[in-house]
Amino acid sequence: MASVAFATVHGMGETLPGYADGLWAAVQDRLGVDKANVAFGSVYYQQLLQDNEAQVWDRVSASATVRYGDLRRFVLFGFGDAAGLETRKEDDGSMYELAQLDIARTLMGLRERCGGTVPLVLLTHSLGCQVMSSYIYDAQKALRTPVVAGIWKDIQRHAWSIAGRSLLTPEEIAFLRGDTCTGWITTGCNIPIFVAAHQNMRIIPIARPNERFDWLNIYDPDDILGWPLQPLSDGYRDLVQDRAINAGRGPVQWLVKSWNPWSHNIYWDSPEVLTPLTDMLRRAAMPV
Repeated sequence: MASVAFATVHGMGETLPGYADGLWAAVQDRLGVDKANVAFGSVYYQQLLQDNEAQVWDRVSASATVRYGDLRRFVLFGFGDAAGLETRKEDDGSMYELAQLDIARTLMGLRERCGGTVPLVLLTHSLGCQVMSSYIYDAQKALRTPVVAGIWKDIQRHAWSIAGRSLLTPEEIAFLRGDTCTGWITTGCNIPIFVAAHQNMRIIPIARPNERFDWLNIYDPDDILGWPLQPLSDGYRDLVQDRAINAGRGPVQWLVKSWNPWSHNIYWDSPEVLTPLTDMLRRAAMPV
């Protein structure tokens, strides 16, 4: 039985349910016999947003002339995702809440496959970094004070949707909260876009879940949607290690790769992501 849970969260824009299949295959190749120690699950929230975005695109492209189609489509789907998740997020059944529910279901499934609470490793990309950060931040905040949006307003109210029964155990809630997360890699992270308008004193990261926790933020300086996190605040500086890489092999290659379709989703093919991820999974499997 697996001794580590590994979950991914995708980024902005059009995304297929099997977005992480290639990544997981590459990780298994690198892990070798150790792959049996890892249970893998991918969070998929794009289905909540994609149909509406596609309808808007079809209406525009059918009735008007617009240039730079690939770039426009990326902007529509990508920033439509961000806007959709933040709009009226306090409402019950909001996209924000439903995306968090997808995260919780994936994590619960991993816990069940591992036979109980185990170390958790996360890999998130682009908008998925903000989605996961908000999920953990809300979960931690709910320990101290009520939260106003998402499933952590009342996690037990979502027990049926998450686990198929009326109550979650304290151990399950702790795992869903990310208490056992020992490693998190963010790639092409755009958290700074969401917090840039906040007062500096309000730019607060998640709390360190445990003493083993490491957060590695990987970005390419040529990627306008990938940002360092340490400059945001003292809290981020103490919690996160930023690492600049050359995922696109320079601005020209980045542009060529990005235009068909235009995206920044090339990080997960890079050895500079796969190597630290594999190391993180192996460390998580080691007994304390």
